[in-house]
Amino acid sequence: MILFSLSLYQIAYAISVVALLAWTYWQDRSRFAEVAKQTFISAIIVYLISVAAASAQWDFKMGVVFRDLLVMSALGFIFRLLMRQRAWFLLGTLLLAGVFFGFFKIKVQPTFAATNLTSPLSLDEHGELLIEIQETASLDAIQNIVQQYELKAERAFFPANAGITNLDNYYIVDIPKNKINRLKKIANALSRSNAVVWVEENEVITVAPIESTTPKPVKKKFGINDPGVEQLWGFDVMAIDELYNYLNFNNIKPQRKALIAILDTGVDGQHEDLRDNFKSLNHQYDTDPVGHGTHCAGIAGAVSNNGIGVASFSIHNNFVQITSIRVLNSMGSGTQRTIINGMIEAADKGADVLSMSLGGFSDRFKIKAYTDAVKYVSKAGGIVVAAAGNSNRNAKDYAPVNTPGVIGVSAIDAELNRAVFSNTVHDLPMGIAAPGVNVYSTIPNNKYNAFNGTSMATPYVAGLVGLLKSLQPDLTTKQVHEILHRTGKDTRNTKETGKLIQPAAAIKALD
Repeated sequence: MILFSLSLYQIAYAISVVALLAWTYWQDRSRFAEVAKQTFISAIIVYLISVAAASAQWDFKMGVVFRDLLVMSALGFIFRLLMRQRAWFLLGTLLLAGVFFGFFKIKVQPTFAATNLTSPLSLDEHGELLIEIQETASLDAIQNIVQQYELKAERAFFPANAGITNLDNYYIVDIPKNKINRLKKIANALSRSNAVVWVEENEVITVAPIESTTPKPVKKKFGINDPGVEQLWGFDVMAIDELYNYLNFNNIKPQRKALIAILDTGVDGQHEDLRDNFKSLNHQYDTDPVGHGTHCAGIAGAVSNNGIGVASFSIHNNFVQITSIRVLNSMGSGTQRTIINGMIEAADKGADVLSMSLGGFSDRFKIKAYTDAVKYVSKAGGIVVAAAGNSNRNAKDYAPVNTPGVIGVSAIDAELNRAVFSNTVHDLPMGIAAPGVNVYSTIPNNKYNAFNGTSMATPYVAGLVGLLKSLQPDLTTKQVHEILHRTGKDTRNTKETGKLIQPAAAIKALD
């Protein structure tokens, strides 16, 4: 695939519009009209080639062409009308130019911004690029590029069920430090190879717990004996007393215990309020030097009604089980490769839900590897839930939450406002909201603390998805989101946050 030149797309489209208007204006002056016509045709051809070469999926590129040509046609039609109104022609043309400039700046310029490679400082220094090789090709096909730039390349992913995915065709490419300033050139060279399907960056992602003030007690016990539930204001706005009452009164039993994988910094599997709900997949994942993963684990699956700590949605502790897959290191950072490997491992180990309280600034055009990973999880029967991000921006610019097939989670505060830090989810196809301010939960060494973040909102949603999957294991991501959205509660800005989850109503919807 040829890496796209952003300026070529912009220039070709701008020239096309100007040439079309000039052709319209000089339609009765054959010589000028012919020049404008030929310019228009040439620019449109270059425009279409540039879009075809863009690093984006084809359905998106078709949408871009439809949008751009529709606007171009509308501008031409309005300009033709203005030509009949000589008194208003100059003013109308200036206004039309202003409209086009606004459209160009807001819509056209950012369209393929994803193809601008970011600073090498944001990439894994031991493997800056992820590439996908053709199914029938091998690394031998790019040996000339590897040798020219002294690259190192090795398989990136090892899915157990390689027959249902192309993830086994991905390789990680390590660029020597003395060649890192040639990152773009190397990426372009790889992209031009017929053996290479895709090139994207192996981005570094970093998370850290955001400590908050102690939450104001809600002075409700919700019918259980865990002392920490009085700190869980989120239980009140999510009507957890209704959930517990419904599960008890109707003697609801799970078909099987759902497994929720916390992809994070690890989990303190011996925590007093986690160990009875914890399943170890790898002892190396069962400690947490940062505390972030343990906090998320407590939200998703703390042992309920055991007289200590906090609680989760699983009142009798027979609906869900939590496990840990470490994808972030002791500094709270990881890479796209480590995260995707964690997703593959979770799917291969039978996880029903992947709770991913992580992410970083990216965009929806550089997520092919994430997209393939989500598809792999989905085919294995899992559902991916990811944090919207904490930058008070649009979550469509953050990965992996912007990946198709992911349920994205925003954070709300106790007044049901979007948390001041939370990214918005209005441009995500499956956005939902949960409490994410002053969330009290487990931290390593049998301790508890309150943190802020969409990281905290995410395991609330993952815990509910796990509860739903325990009752109906065959539920798909789309079905689950439809239930969460239909049964959710409006926030003070539902458009930006999505609906606030209401667990009791969601469980009732299964009937």
